[in-house]
Formats: sequence, C-alpha cells, structure tokens
Amino acid sequence: MQWIEAAFVRGGTSKGLFFAHSWLPEGRAARDRVFAEALGSPDRFGRQLDGMGGGSSSLSKVMVVSRSQREGVDLDYTFGQVAVDTGVTDYAGNCGNLSSGVVPFALEAGLLRVPDGRQAFTLFNTNTSKIVQVSLQVVQGRAAVEGDLSLPGVHGAAAPIELSYPDPAGSRSPGLLPTGNPVDVLPVDGQEYPVSLVDAALPTVVIEAARLGLEGTESPEQIDANRPVMALLEKIRRAGAVAMGLCATPGDAAQVMPKIVLAAAPAPATLLDGSLSPAGDCDLLVRVISMGQTHKAVPGTGAMCLAAAARIPGSIPATLAGPLEGEVTRLGTPSGAVSAAAHFDAAGALVHTSLLRTARILMKGFVQLPR
Repeated sequence: MQWIEAAFVRGGTSKGLFFAHSWLPEGRAARDRVFAEALGSPDRFGRQLDGMGGGSSSLSKVMVVSRSQREGVDLDYTFGQVAVDTGVTDYAGNCGNLSSGVVPFALEAGLLRVPDGRQAFTLFNTNTSKIVQVSLQVVQGRAAVEGDLSLPGVHGAAAPIELSYPDPAGSRSPGLLPTGNPVDVLPVDGQEYPVSLVDAALPTVVIEAARLGLEGTESPEQIDANRPVMALLEKIRRAGAVAMGLCATPGDAAQVMPKIVLAAAPAPATLLDGSLSPAGDCDLLVRVISMGQTHKAVPGTGAMCLAAAARIPGSIPATLAGPLEGEVTRLGTPSGAVSAAAHFDAAGALVHTSLLRTARILMKGFVQLPR
C-alpha cells in the first residue's frame, strides 16, 4: 500500500488528479502506474469504481505541475489522458478544460505566491510546447471561487478564468491547415469522406454529421450506442491523423488526438438537462468524440480550434456556420452553447484563441494506491 499526495480538481467540464512534479516517483513507467492505479484503470467494467476516475474520458485525466525554469514562464505543466479500459496514459495533446485548474492548484500547493487582485500568469504546456496565458482573481492567496460565470454542463456559477493561447496554429502538426486545404477527402472502407483538418491548440478532424446519416442534434448516448457510426468515425479519425502528418499509419494514431467532430448547421436540440435549445442559441452544432466516447460538452482546446475553423473560408465548419460577426463563435453542445474566440490578423494569420472557464479544487490530501 502506498499514499501519494494529490489534489482532485474540476476544471471546466472535466475533473482530474493534480500532482506537483516533486510528489511523484521518477521515471515515466512509475508515474504512469501511479496515474492508472489512482484513477482506477484498467477497468473492464468501464466505471473506475476502484479509483478516482469517473468512467469517461472527461473524468479520467491527470495534470503534473512544477515551477518553471524558463524565462518569463511561471509554471510548466503536463497533461495525461488515462484510458478507462486499458489504463494507458496518452500525452499526445493538451486539455483546455483542466488547464484552467493549473494556477488554482499551484496557488494551493505553494508553487506560486502572488498578491491579491487580478493576476496574469504564463504557463508552458509540455505536451504541445506551447505557451498558455491565464488570468484570474486571487483572494487571500488563492484563486477566487465565487463568481457569476455559468458554464454549460456545470451546475451553478463561479469565478471566471480566462485562457488565451498565443500562436495556437500547428500545436502538433505543420500548421493551422496541416494539408494546406480547407477540405480534404479521406478514403475509408471504399468510400470518400470530405473533412476539414484543422490544428489550432488541438488537432481536429471535422466531418458534417449528415455525411454519416446523423442530424448533429443527437445525444452522446445515442451516438455512442450507434456502433457502426462510432467504428467508422474512429477509422476516419485515424485516416485524418495520417493526413495531418501526426503518424505514419492509421494504427499509429494516438488515442487522445486528433479529436473528431460531427458538425451541423444550427438547429433546435434537446440538451442533457431536458431543456430545448433553440437554433438561434448557437452558430455551429458540434458533437466531439474523445477516446471513443462522445463528450458531454466540448474540450476547451477543441472549442478554440472550432472557433478558428469556423472562420477559415471554405472549411466545413465555416460553410455550416455561415457568416459570423466578431471573434466569438457559439458552439452548440449536448450541454448548451459554449463560446470561444479566435483572432486573425489582417493577413489572415491566427494570432490567438481564447475562452473562459471556471475551476474549483474539490479535495486535497493523499490518494491510496493498491500496491
């Protein structure tokens, strides 16, 4: 039996275990064992009852945080996505939702000490080697919790945390459009599927829901239960990973990225709480598939990528969304509309993406490992 210091943190619409770098054993294999056992994976029942995980991709995550030695950077952090069924930790991408919990955790763990008031922090994400800028309110040395920002999928309201990703294009690939095309056609199982391959903070494969016989308003449970569609989406996702230059063969594609997104034009949709969201509440309907499961809302980095994609002329998201004003795109998710922003300069280059999240430290202490 072993005890490891940790904190349990909600960031955006995700939850995960946060560790200071110094709390963990040396070596990737030893750390991966800690992550899997702490979260309760592998679990053939898919529930992670013997751990801190919640049985879904958005609830089976870890963050490792340390003071940065880089000039002008406050913190380094590494995100890990632990597969519920196998216990394998994937480090291929970043998590925008849990990124909102990095500074609150660092303040609580003593990795940062700053005066009260609105403070800005510079973070370095080791997964993507990209800078993330965070702005939040500090009260009595800790991140403010009380506020009036309500997030779809999260009950109640809390203090806003602003995340900004400077120069987000090409987080893991050659650029915003890794192939140079707003639309590519992927051959899969003898058929051709038009997709938009976009990489802004997160590599993403976007396909129109109608191409697979869907409306785009389906619930996560309906999509997950459609096994032929889910199997086809995974094949398209892996083919997209090869086309984006992320791997050599479909079999080599990482589990956590690219994400694949079903997109549709705005339409009325029933949300997870049973309410009806009118078409006018969003600019683009999206259903994001993450590690073989349909997300209840949208990954934070995915939201920023889609906000950028919706402004690329000729792309599938831009065609479905139609003309947009300003920098903000409202994404219709199963939990409600999520807003993200993308700023392009006069030459058409993507300068930064941003979104607002909330976060709360749910518990701190020690997590027990079974061996």
